[in-house]
Amino acid sequence: MQKNSAVAYVLYHTEGCHLCDIAQALVEQTAIHYQHIDICDNASLTERYNMSIPVFVQGERELFWPFDAAQLQKFLGV
Repeated sequence: MQKNSAVAYVLYHTEGCHLCDIAQALVEQTAIHYQHIDICDNASLTERYNMSIPVFVQGERELFWPFDAAQLQKFLGV
């Protein structure tokens, strides 16, 4: 896969979230660069994503859990 450094990807998570750990492992398999942001560090993120994490985001696009490797690749356009 070609890496596009101009495209910002974010995985929203929180500590102690086993589903977030699974999502992180899936994202790491893609070898893309992404930010890993804990929603508990930001009140507006906590309000927005409270019970929806993990969420993988690119711009305005959001991929909510549950997702698998195939869905993630489709989201990434590969």
